[in-house]
Amino acid sequence: MTETIYIGNEVLKELTELLKNRAFSKVAVLVDENTLAQCYPLLKPHLPPHDLIQIKSGEEHKTLDTCTYIWQRMTELNLDRWAVLVNLGGGVIGDMGGFCAAVFKRGLFFVQVPTTLLAQVDASVGGKTGIDFQGLKNHIGVYKEPQAVIINPLFLQTLPPRQLKSGYAEMIKHWLIADADAFKAQRHVGLFTDDWEELIRHSVAIKSKVVDADPQEGGYRKVLNFGHTVGHALESYLMDKAGRELLHGEAIAVGMLCEAWLSVKHELLQQQELDKIETFLISVYEKVRLNEEDIQNIAQFALQDKKNSHTTINCTLLNGIGHAVYDQPITTREIVESLRYYALL
Repeated sequence: MTETIYIGNEVLKELTELLKNRAFSKVAVLVDENTLAQCYPLLKPHLPPHDLIQIKSGEEHKTLDTCTYIWQRMTELNLDRWAVLVNLGGGVIGDMGGFCAAVFKRGLFFVQVPTTLLAQVDASVGGKTGIDFQGLKNHIGVYKEPQAVIINPLFLQTLPPRQLKSGYAEMIKHWLIADADAFKAQRHVGLFTDDWEELIRHSVAIKSKVVDADPQEGGYRKVLNFGHTVGHALESYLMDKAGRELLHGEAIAVGMLCEAWLSVKHELLQQQELDKIETFLISVYEKVRLNEEDIQNIAQFALQDKKNSHTTINCTLLNGIGHAVYDQPITTREIVESLRYYALL
């Protein structure tokens, strides 16, 4: 990865130095109503003179319409190619802000300041940017590395428990695909940790190592998609179901259970390993109620997954806890069966 990642309670000072030393022509900060109220006051003292661009929070606003508004504001502010956009927020802000910066005037500098656990351990690291399109998750986007990622665990104090659990799912994923010992240790601790900074460092290190080996997901980086074939399909399906919408990590938790079950079906994972994964995830995440109609429709959404090749659904499965294998072909029928397994838990 070309970006620099700073982690710790004092890292906002690093942002001050970056913005001063690079002498950007202008600085703009992208926020939503939540980060403006809760996070911007912590960031503001570390910024030079700047402008704010405010959008509405929520996955439902991660669209081309919101991008149009951001580009309009960037144009009104006369941002040129030597300006920088500071994205202050969770995965929606980071993904969309990075995308808008990456294509504005063929590329603007940007810095990620993730404020949710999900964004700190996953969305802000690795250079993926994008938006949702016609109900499909991250359907439009580009790879573009930020100038830096500034991860301050203090921002986690602004999060409700549901948001914290959403981010925790991506940490669990990192343990399942790359560190069996961490999974063994942490499944007895769960969310009752005393040291988020150390867990964040460990999780970011796992993702960074994978991304460094395969920056644009030509192969190995696909291991990071464990839980995401079924998870993204579920998240997309429920996106427009009022009152049933899921946070990203909540959907990925379901996806990991289903894809762990598929790993057993494909004789890659032992049943006792699935039992451990099942016990842990069910203890952390509330059950998502699904009926047969839901299950059939979710399976169809998986046909739009970005990892697919022609008509083949490519999935990442576990070859034992701590090791993942990618490009494993599965069928919609198998997805249906995995969701039925989940529904009966």
